[in-house]
Amino acid sequence: MSTYSQLRAKAETEAASLPPLLAQAEHLAGTVLLGEHGRRRSGLGDDFWQYRPVQPGDSLRLIDWRRSAKTDAQFVRQREWQVAQSVMLWLDQSPSMGFSSEDGQPTKGDRARVLALAVAILLIRNGERVGLTGTLLPPRRGEGQILRLTEMFLLEEDGDYGAPEARAMLPHARALFVSDFMGDFDSFQEALAKAADRGVQGVCYQVLDPAEEDFPFKGRAIFESMGGSVSHETKKAGDLRARYIERLSERKERLRALCRATGWQYGQHHTGESAQSALLWLHRALEHRA
Repeated sequence: MSTYSQLRAKAETEAASLPPLLAQAEHLAGTVLLGEHGRRRSGLGDDFWQYRPVQPGDSLRLIDWRRSAKTDAQFVRQREWQVAQSVMLWLDQSPSMGFSSEDGQPTKGDRARVLALAVAILLIRNGERVGLTGTLLPPRRGEGQILRLTEMFLLEEDGDYGAPEARAMLPHARALFVSDFMGDFDSFQEALAKAADRGVQGVCYQVLDPAEEDFPFKGRAIFESMGGSVSHETKKAGDLRARYIERLSERKERLRALCRATGWQYGQHHTGESAQSALLWLHRALEHRA
């Protein structure tokens, strides 16, 4: 097959995957009851928000004399400022995310893609700008951005494990990192440190398969990374369970500590659990500003 034919076949395969992914994310986003997403702040705008007492330094032209005439105090009429924030997404698309322990259960990558895209849909349709970390897809509004994100989320990365992209993080933006966080911990630490230096707050959301949590393996087994670069054979898999669970617990605690130190939030999700509950948690977490 020629190079052109190979590229065309790959493009057609990826294009065929786009509608199902978008449909899943649209359906999931539709299950979440949205409140008003923009943060309410006083400033320049058209919508009345509240009256407040005059404070030292306020200009006379800011005083609402009609409201002030009703009492002995003077009041300033504040208007609402809907600040459209930028939200940066990093989705781990490495081979590690392709794992599923049971037929009919989504892979970590499938669940992560649907959640990340559903979050983007909720944010964009509430006036926010959403894009990817790095320089490939800057934050934008609009339905076109949802399609661009869908296309990007269908791409795959090289290497066994993913590493966050921390370049071009917009100052004081928010961010969402979705991964199994099984890769090199230093890369996560470096990315969050860079984000924190720029005033970026966000959420690290760890997606795991139930088997990765429970380690139900016994007897002879061959453990191999999804990318094939790491392999380990044992005749007594059950003997590894205690050490594995301890290592996983240590990894989670290091990730929680890193999030605390940088002002981020940590959450986790198992692919056997409800995607709706996960999206609701993520939506609320991104609402929160430390």
